[in-house]
Amino acid sequence: MIKVILGVEGMMCGMCESHVNDVVRKLGGVKKVSSSHMKNRTEIIAEDDADIDAMKDAIASQGYRVFSVEKENYEKKGHHSKK
Repeated sequence: MIKVILGVEGMMCGMCESHVNDVVRKLGGVKKVSSSHMKNRTEIIAEDDADIDAMKDAIASQGYRVFSVEKENYEKKGHHSKK
C-alpha cells in the first residue's frame, strides 16, 4: 500500500473537500481519501500500483490545481510485517 499526499489549491470549504474525495474514490486501487481545505492537501491510501496521474487529472477536472505530490509506503497501524 502507498500513501499519496497531494497539495491541492482551490478548495474553499467542506463541499470542495467532498468533491475532491468523491472523484478520487472512484479511481481503481483507492482505499481511503481525506482532504483538508485548511491545509490545501488530499491524502490518499491506495494500492501500490494506483495511478497517481489519474488522481491528479480527476482533481483537476473538478477545477482544482494539484501543486505537489508526495508518495510514501503505507502500513496499516497495528500490522507489523515480519522480515
